[in-house]
Amino acid sequence: MDKGWERQRIFDLLTKYYQKNISDVNGGLVPGKDYLPAAGKCLDQDDLIALVDASLDLWLTGGRFSREFESTFSAFMQQRYCLLVNSGSSANLLAFATLTSPLLKDRKICPGDEVITVAAGFPTTVNPIVQHGAIPVFVDVELSTYQIDVSYLQPALSSKTKAVMIAHTLGNPANLQALSDFCKQHHLWLIEDCCDAVGAKYNGKMVGTFGDIATTSFYPAHHMTMGEGGAVLTSDPLLKKAALSLRDWGRDCFCETGVDGTCKNRFGQKIADLPFGYDHKYTYSHIGYNLKVTDMQAALGVSQLKKLPAFIEKRNANFNYLYGKLQKINERQGAECLHLPQAQANATPSWFGFPITVNSGNDKKVDRNRMVQFLEESKIGTRLLFGGNLLRQPLYKEIPKRVLGALPVSDYIMNNTFWVGIFPALDKQHLDYVVQKIEEVFL
Repeated sequence: MDKGWERQRIFDLLTKYYQKNISDVNGGLVPGKDYLPAAGKCLDQDDLIALVDASLDLWLTGGRFSREFESTFSAFMQQRYCLLVNSGSSANLLAFATLTSPLLKDRKICPGDEVITVAAGFPTTVNPIVQHGAIPVFVDVELSTYQIDVSYLQPALSSKTKAVMIAHTLGNPANLQALSDFCKQHHLWLIEDCCDAVGAKYNGKMVGTFGDIATTSFYPAHHMTMGEGGAVLTSDPLLKKAALSLRDWGRDCFCETGVDGTCKNRFGQKIADLPFGYDHKYTYSHIGYNLKVTDMQAALGVSQLKKLPAFIEKRNANFNYLYGKLQKINERQGAECLHLPQAQANATPSWFGFPITVNSGNDKKVDRNRMVQFLEESKIGTRLLFGGNLLRQPLYKEIPKRVLGALPVSDYIMNNTFWVGIFPALDKQHLDYVVQKIEEVFL
């Protein structure tokens, strides 16, 4: 019996199973009755089929779907190379580790070198700096965009500065012109954390292409999902070589999983103090990790990637609809009781969430905590802007660091900002309910 026919029969049964048992669970949220999460995955029968298709191969590590995804996603992100990893946090770890590679010679980041980053954000943008013995230099952000305040770049610079590592928070690109110009002028690495911002653009170019190396996440909350997963992207062949080694145990060999002898010289090399002819597959040039994905994860990614443009379009449409409705609350209140987010100049965001800052100067009748509590009681999911001012978090109390100024905006965000969902499963009826409940707080 033809195996292709057998697979198709399985896929047809999966379609029926999905339609009977899953499709209603995957959507149809009723405002006021069902909890409206701040973020969520959007899966359909094609995603289910992709998962089973990969499982039928019984090829458990990276394989045909991994190769397809890396090729297709790198093209989407306007990069030459894409390396899949097991999470967005691992992607950040790998991207930073790549810049510590001995292959980079005098440009490698060493313990004691400084890396400029922001105080308001998510810890895993900062953690790799600390984990490699470098010194994070914290600067403040803008309230309007929640992105790095580039006026701090020059004051933050020192003779020890080697890199800038920033995230495009909630899908709104940072000022990439200023960042790129600054890094080029001072011969610094630029690492773009695009985990919130897949598909965002600045001056018509994809985020991630302005720096030397970039990262994305495929956690269920993000623009598309593999369940767990992430990617490192670059167009620099040397950085790709270092990243591949570090991702795959630190080995010097660059063969695909399950493949031998790609270099045609597996047993014919003399490397370091190893004996001549030592198996190149067991030669190691970096202190590395094993951060790879399974092919089932990649198969889900291949399926999700086909829908990614539509996901981004729906997120941005939801953002614009919600913005218009919330602006009317400000108009009816006769004051800017809610600070609404602004896109970075020259940027086309790919919105991950909708940040709202409750104006603490509005006679304190309404504060962020009261609003968040009321929304949650009304079955509306909320999230704070991640770690707020990270310098207030216990994990960074004792680390070596440098801080530029008092970080007033980061503190303000920590005390007054939250965000609500705009992911594709939400429609106007859901967003209208969110607006209704926000306005009720002021009554």
